[in-house]
Amino acid sequence: MSDMVPSLPFPMHPKMQEDQALAFSAKQDEEERRHIQKVQNAFQYYRRYAYLRLNRKEDYLLSLSADDQRLLSKYRTHLDIVRHCIDCNQSVIREILRDRVLYPTGGESDYQNDEAPAHVRHGDMDQTKYLVDDGDDGDVVADDVVEPLKILKAQSTLKLIARDWSAECAIEREQSYKPIIDSIEEYYKPSDYKLNEIKILVPGAGLGRLTYELACRGYACEGNEFSYFMLIASNFVLNLCDYENKHVLYPWVHQYVNNMRRADQVASVRFPDVCPVKNPPKGNIEMAAGDFLEVYKSPDSYNCVATCFFIDCANNVIDFIRTIYKILVPGGIWVNLGPLLYHYSDVSGQNSIEPTYEDLIIIMESVGFDILTSRTGIRTKYAQNPQSMKQSEYQSLFWLCRKPPNNFEQQQQQQQEQRNPQEPPDLIVHQNNVGVNDAEAEIEIETETDDDLKQT
Repeated sequence: MSDMVPSLPFPMHPKMQEDQALAFSAKQDEEERRHIQKVQNAFQYYRRYAYLRLNRKEDYLLSLSADDQRLLSKYRTHLDIVRHCIDCNQSVIREILRDRVLYPTGGESDYQNDEAPAHVRHGDMDQTKYLVDDGDDGDVVADDVVEPLKILKAQSTLKLIARDWSAECAIEREQSYKPIIDSIEEYYKPSDYKLNEIKILVPGAGLGRLTYELACRGYACEGNEFSYFMLIASNFVLNLCDYENKHVLYPWVHQYVNNMRRADQVASVRFPDVCPVKNPPKGNIEMAAGDFLEVYKSPDSYNCVATCFFIDCANNVIDFIRTIYKILVPGGIWVNLGPLLYHYSDVSGQNSIEPTYEDLIIIMESVGFDILTSRTGIRTKYAQNPQSMKQSEYQSLFWLCRKPPNNFEQQQQQQQEQRNPQEPPDLIVHQNNVGVNDAEAEIEIETETDDDLKQT
């Protein structure tokens, strides 16, 4: 299968192998090949696009009066440092792209960006495309035009590398990942189970840290990711970084506002803080690419599904809930943490439903889940600059649900028929439910200003 991506140190999902063999054949799937090329272009154009913004600032600065320029002399020097940090980030991107994992090979390079940017939220970006002049920096790309949103996603990927694999973002990871890991270890205790037989799926795995941490504890863990930005970057960290803190990144260099000090904008992080190559997990680890709803259709396949900042990435969250229920083995658990941002809620041309938390409780119980634990108000941040004057924070939801044992569904159906055969299932809620907050509880969720990060 010469069209497949290079083999990784851990096996790919069989469905992924089949799809990749098609996706990377230019003759059979030109659309997929074009999409991957656009991702590649966005990474390669990162510096040139960043320079455009920086050049405008410098041009404006030079247009000011001599007195103003004198007062801003240190600021002018700071912009030179910003340019250097952008150069350093581009060097890291070159390393990430070096093995060209997930990139198409062969064929002509006549790619055209014939679609408007999608998934732009809250006016983060206008609907234009940028023509970037050729430069002397050695970044040879196939196309002159880059979608601005994809450039933003390339920038966001750098932030997510810092979130998942730098010591500076350890507190943020602890907020999001620790409740999930602790709950899984409490349910599947090492003293009671052979952990290598407990299969855990992590949809929306992103840069792969949660998947890696669970595998390090001995579980058989599989991450699933749809975004090529995430797949390319996670492959680099998991497979190609051969020692701790090898690379230096400047994830906040594009934040020109809400900086207390000049040094805050150009603060560096090193990654990876833990080297998966030198510290392979005890349990098996796999990564599968593709749409969660398309890849995972086999029933009774996983002992646990762990979702973190994921379930609101669907047009219809019920599809996610039903799929999770289906793929869990009887007695298996679903652990979730995150807000209800609902990425498609204000995206032009996309349909979306946005159920509240109390709606989700009804839906989950109606699907068949037994809610064992539920909490609100879990304070979590997402790829936040820790030194920024503006700190966005979610009051996230957390729950642990169980798919009942084999005989539970039949018993539940019999009880329902005895109670009232005409009673709608959405009214049968909160029965035999442990630890569920009152349905009237209010949840305050502050919208993340950089919400494109989650759907990168």
